[in-house]
Amino acid sequence: MVLTLLKAKPERKLAKQICKVVLDHFEKQYSKELGDAWNTVRDILTSPSCWQYAVLLNRFNYPFELEKDLHLKGYHSLFQGSLPYYPKSMKCYLSRTPHRMPSERHQTGNLKKYYLLNAASLLPVLALELRDGEKVLDLCAAPGGKSLALLQCAYPGYLHCNEYDSLRLRWLRQTLESFIPQPLVNVIKVSELDGREMGDAQPETFDKVLVDAPCSNDRSWLFSSDSQKAACRISQRRNLPLLQMELLRIWSALLHRCQYDSWAIRGNQFFSL
Repeated sequence: MVLTLLKAKPERKLAKQICKVVLDHFEKQYSKELGDAWNTVRDILTSPSCWQYAVLLNRFNYPFELEKDLHLKGYHSLFQGSLPYYPKSMKCYLSRTPHRMPSERHQTGNLKKYYLLNAASLLPVLALELRDGEKVLDLCAAPGGKSLALLQCAYPGYLHCNEYDSLRLRWLRQTLESFIPQPLVNVIKVSELDGREMGDAQPETFDKVLVDAPCSNDRSWLFSSDSQKAACRISQRRNLPLLQMELLRIWSALLHRCQYDSWAIRGNQFFSL
């Protein structure tokens, strides 16, 4: 994937043209792997009004009546086609028209029934193909949506959720408390460590690692007409490639025998080779 630095005013027409280039690259690389599900993936990435507020149902407090209601309102399952790995335990719904479900309030001792998230965020979770009993690290875990999604896929033997930012760490803890039953909490560790140092501290500890590296959320502002906000994000993201690279380098220490993509930095662009 190429995270392209836009120097021009990000107007909608230009944004859609650039998005098409990126998506064409995705299609060439991943359409065979995703099979019939590719069309759904493409829709998720190019239809912000639909993927922005996906509804991920919580299997630990399953809302049967809500699921029926979503169907009646025209919601559809995230992947309707075939996918090499898509756990039946994960239930995520998208609206066919722009619609946002109300957020549930946090109540101590009561598990929430659903989580609102960007549907595209589930793609790396599914790519991880988590299996029961595996040890997994969510390196940059806050606000907790991907950690929660992982737990919808399988029952890990051990889940380590790490977040370096103290304010975001509180958000992560609250998310886990709101959605995960106490018995499962016992296999979850939450830490506030510098992810760049975890490889040396915990070598060969995990079966799989999810690295949602800090980014400028390019996909969201790609569809925005707010040029001032876009310019601010461009400025902020100039120092991000080095941080992303340093976080990805820990894979070699955490997963000594794993196979992973090569990464490179060229100017202000970050490439997966």
